[in-house]
Amino acid sequence: MFAIVQNDTIVQLVPEGTAFELDGVQYPANWCNLSTPEDKAAIGMVDVIYGQAPSDTYYWVTQEAPVLVDGQVLVNYTSTPKDLDQTKATCKSQINATAYSILLPNDWMVVKATETGEPMAPAWNTWRQSIRTTAEGYVAAIMAAADMPALEAVMSNITWPHDPDYVEPVQEQIQP
Repeated sequence: MFAIVQNDTIVQLVPEGTAFELDGVQYPANWCNLSTPEDKAAIGMVDVIYGQAPSDTYYWVTQEAPVLVDGQVLVNYTSTPKDLDQTKATCKSQINATAYSILLPNDWMVVKATETGEPMAPAWNTWRQSIRTTAEGYVAAIMAAADMPALEAVMSNITWPHDPDYVEPVQEQIQP
């Protein structure tokens, strides 16, 4: 997004790839992509700088109107926390669904062990329990979150145990 600033006022917003008219001159849709920084400066065009938008998972987010600050056009956001209990319920469901999707591809091992009487490999049994335990721990942390930032912190730091067949990727080292 670009803005055209004249006399310390934002006179027009121009989305990239959009034709626009300024002072009786028609500019084609590709003008912003093909023009030089000098061409843009000549008509007062500057980039619009967007602030960091809060996550719409946890907040109702509203984009504020662009403002001119020290020659820069800035767009910020207003956020209002969503209902904490409803958001906790959604996060809890997400954790349980993720645990289910992690366990589902190897459920056949449990079925086979049950049908044949052959025990499942202990490493897989331990790992499957670690997935359930991890999920229970995250659900407990979600339910204990006192506010939206605490809930966001829980959900942004989730890691799941790797299955017994997981092989750590080898990092290639670049030779100087």
